[in-house]
Order: sequence, then structure tokens, then C-alpha cells
Amino acid sequence: MTRQEYISDEAVVRRANAAVRIELEKKRAMDIPVVTYDRETQTIYRENSDGTRTEVGKRIRKGRYSERIAEKA
Repeated sequence: MTRQEYISDEAVVRRANAAVRIELEKKRAMDIPVVTYDRETQTIYRENSDGTRTEVGKRIRKGRYSERIAEKA
């Protein structure tokens, strides 16, 4: 493939966001619970189609994998 055949990074991000949005809409329409992550509180939630949220868990590890490995070495 030549360089002109590649799509831009913005197009990839836009397509990924659209795919996630469509999948969430599909699950809500089918009354399937959706699992989401809140970055601010670092909490995992289960959202039902009626809008109720129940907490499933908290983030276990902090930092990037490479940073955690560097601390051990």
C-alpha cells in the first residue's frame, strides 16, 4: 500500500467513536446492560437501559504498564 491509500488518524478516531456509539445504542435498544468506565472517579459502572447505574468495581492499578515495570526493576 502506498502512503496515499492510508486513512488519516482523525478518520480512524472518528470511525472508532462512531462504532462505539452505534454499539451502545444497539445494546440499549435490546435492553442489554452496558458497562462503562468513569475516568474522573475511576469507577466501573453497569448501566441499564432505564438509566440506573450500579457500581461494579474500582480501578485496581494506577499508572502505565511501562511505568509499573520500571518501578520493579
